[in-house]
Amino acid sequence: MSTPLPRVYADHAATSAPKAPGVVDALVRFSTGLGATPGRGAYAEAREAGEVVMRCRRRLRDWIGAQGPSEQVIFGLNCSDALNLGLKGILHAKAAKRHAITTAFDHNSVLRPLHELREIGLAEFTVVACDPQTGLLDPREIEKAIRPDTGLVAINHVSNVTGVVQPIAEIGRMTRAAGIPYLVDAAQSLGHVAVNVEESCIDLLAAPGHKGLLGPQGTGFLWIRPGVEQRMRTLREGGTGTQSEAAVQPDFLPDRFEPGSVNALGIAGLEAAMAWLEAETQAKLTAHEDAICQQFLSGLRLLPEFTLYGSWEAGNRVSTFCIRHPRFQNPHDLSKALEALGILTRSGHHCAPLAHQALGTAPLGGATRLSFGAATTEDEVERCLAGLWEVTQ
Repeated sequence: MSTPLPRVYADHAATSAPKAPGVVDALVRFSTGLGATPGRGAYAEAREAGEVVMRCRRRLRDWIGAQGPSEQVIFGLNCSDALNLGLKGILHAKAAKRHAITTAFDHNSVLRPLHELREIGLAEFTVVACDPQTGLLDPREIEKAIRPDTGLVAINHVSNVTGVVQPIAEIGRMTRAAGIPYLVDAAQSLGHVAVNVEESCIDLLAAPGHKGLLGPQGTGFLWIRPGVEQRMRTLREGGTGTQSEAAVQPDFLPDRFEPGSVNALGIAGLEAAMAWLEAETQAKLTAHEDAICQQFLSGLRLLPEFTLYGSWEAGNRVSTFCIRHPRFQNPHDLSKALEALGILTRSGHHCAPLAHQALGTAPLGGATRLSFGAATTEDEVERCLAGLWEVTQ
C-alpha cells in the first residue's frame, strides 16, 4: 500500500485512505497525458481515454464474476446515484410492479429514494426486520413480505453499522424463482469479501469505487444483468456522443444510462486501483480482513464496559464496528477523545436511522464506528485498542 497516514485512519466505511498504489500516478498521467473526453472525438487522445474507461468496465465486470458485455457496467456519480438508477429505473418503468422490499439495516441511499417514490405515489415498500443484535437478515422474512405486486427486492450486502454479511445468495435464489428483480447494495462489501453476481442470482449490483475498491471519490457503478435493462427506464437524459441527431436517448448500453461526460479522470484512478486489487487477489484481501477483524474483537473483549453492536464472532462480518461506552453518553465525545490521540472515527447514525432504531441507539445519538480496510495494519488496530482503553480510564 501507499505510505501510511500520520494518524490512524479508522473510517474506511466512509472512504478508503490511503488509496491503492498507482491511483495517484494514474490521475496525473490521465490529466497531463490525455485530458480528453471519452466518446467525444475520433482523435488519438479521445480514443485512448475511451479505452481506459472500457478497461475499467471490464475489470469491474470480472471482479464481480459477471458474464456478458462489459457495457452492462454503468458508471454513475457515486454509489447513491447508481442505487437511484437501479431503484427508480425498475420501479418507475412502464407496467412495472410498484412494491419493493428492503430491510431495517439498509442505508439511506436505498431508504430515501424509496420514501420519495412513495411520497409521489409511484411505489410502496416494506421494511423487513433483522436480528436486533447483529443485523442479520433471515431470508424467510423476505419471502413472507413478497406480494403479487412486488417488483423489486433491494438489500445491502454488508451493514455499514454492524458489519454483518447478509445471505445474498439464498435471497437471490428466492427472488430468481419468484421472477422478482434483485438489487444488491455492495457499498460495504466489494473489496472486503468475495462477490459473485452469477452465483448469488443478482440482477443489479451497485457499488462505489472509493471504498473497498480503493479508488477515487466521485466514482460508482451499477451492473445490470443482460436483459434487465429492458425493464428499466432512464433516470436522466442528455448528450452521449452517439446518435447525436436523435431526439431521444440511445437504447443501447452504456449510453442509455450514461448521459453527459463520465468522470474519466476518476475512472482512470479506479482502473489503476482495480489492477492492484487483481494482483493482490480477493483471497488475500479477505484473509487480511479476517485477521484484523479477529484482532480487534479479541482486544475489545478485554476492555471493560464497551458495548459492541453486532456479532462478537469474526465469521460472517467485516471489520466495521459500532461501539458505545457509558462514560460517553454522546458518541461524538468519544470520537473527539480518540481524535486527540490521533485516531479518526465516525460517530452518529451513519445514514442508517432504522438500523440504529433497531439497535436501540437512535435516542442516544447513535454510536461510534471504527472501520478498517486493506491499508489498515496490525499496529494501527493495536493503537485503536490502546486508545479506547486510555480514554475510558
